[in-house]
Amino acid sequence: MKILIPVDGSANASRAIERLVASLRWYAARPSIELLAVHLPVPNVYAFSHVISRSMVESYYAEECDDMLRPARALLDASGVAYVVHTAIGDIGECIVAKADALECDLIWMGTRGMNAAANLLLGSVATRVLHLARVPVTLVPVGPTANAQ
Repeated sequence: MKILIPVDGSANASRAIERLVASLRWYAARPSIELLAVHLPVPNVYAFSHVISRSMVESYYAEECDDMLRPARALLDASGVAYVVHTAIGDIGECIVAKADALECDLIWMGTRGMNAAANLLLGSVATRVLHLARVPVTLVPVGPTANAQ
């Protein structure tokens, strides 16, 4: 089994990692963990490339994705869980689903921000977008106490 875990560096993403680690004992064989950070593309403003080089933008993306991945990597490393790191630039929901497809993942496991129904309806959410686009099951870990409290 292969599980994709998109993370953004938030407490909710860390909670999802904690719950995943706690649930690993449920599996007969330890699943393969694919960790993903997705960054929105910087706006393509007129004459942008005259001021900021491509390497500067790539460095920015790398630093930002490293920041997003750091808390999840620390939790997985502390738990002794092996994982593979991926990064992507683009629409977050679409990149998550595209990466799950490309890696042939069996499950997407992700945290939610805990928006209420009205806020979700007005603003939308990455989780909602992934649910609509995914061709594999999606486990959403809601805002709440950590898995260690169970």
